[in-house]
Amino acid sequence: MNIVVLASLYCLIGYGYVLIYQVSRVLNLAHGELMSLGGYFLLTIVIMGMTVSPLTSFLLAFILLLALGLVIYFVLMRLMTGESVFTAVLVTISLGILLRGLITLTWTSQSWFPLQYMGIRASSFQFIGGAQIPTFGLVKVASALGVFLILTFGIKYTRWGIKMRAVGENPLLASQRGIAIHKYYALAWGLATSIGGLAGMIQACDSGLDPGMFIIGLKAFPVVLVAGLDSLSGVIPAALLVATAEILAINYISPQASDVAPFAVLVAMLLIRPWGLFGTKEELERV
Repeated sequence: MNIVVLASLYCLIGYGYVLIYQVSRVLNLAHGELMSLGGYFLLTIVIMGMTVSPLTSFLLAFILLLALGLVIYFVLMRLMTGESVFTAVLVTISLGILLRGLITLTWTSQSWFPLQYMGIRASSFQFIGGAQIPTFGLVKVASALGVFLILTFGIKYTRWGIKMRAVGENPLLASQRGIAIHKYYALAWGLATSIGGLAGMIQACDSGLDPGMFIIGLKAFPVVLVAGLDSLSGVIPAALLVATAEILAINYISPQASDVAPFAVLVAMLLIRPWGLFGTKEELERV
């Protein structure tokens, strides 16, 4: 069960990486920091008593993160239009460093536990065979599946999804056909930030919150590369592969090896199949 729970967390984070890359061809290396902001937004909403229930606190934080993603695109990333991919990636690295500093300045470096302020006690479920899973572990699994189904359906069958795909595949042609490309770039950033932030909120409730949480987002990056940068459906098997390697490393080598395992899988994949499990060679050439 630990593998499934960890893989679900990596899936939630990985969807954001893939969504932004599919639409705008930008690798957002600030995604880990944006994920941890989700936990801090939830914490602040709960402490200030801005909502009446934990569910509405999650919803409000999700909306704020969606707005933050839109602001980041229109204020910062839109200026990168026409610049090289390398320049855009450097901007996201700078954004991540800036966010890390702001998080420490605002919420200090101490550990926080949002559940304490919600008045909720951590609990777990026991399955047949004695296996136990924390409540928020189940929430991770359900959220990863739910978000995947919503994104898959939305991108394939809705008007906004079809236009997002058109913008991602050929922005010049999409623009000539009257599609407002910046609107769909911004939508991708908003959705990716809110989904990544949802992962941060759930992880904060499960294990607590501190400025080092962004490292989880960094460890999820190999998942996306193993999957193939442009493959949303590839994220799930890649997350299971990386999570399995990480759990095996913890059990049979050392807990410290957990930080290395995802990148060891990534190096092995780059040697065998550089474009990932479900990616394309064309995407590799673009990178």
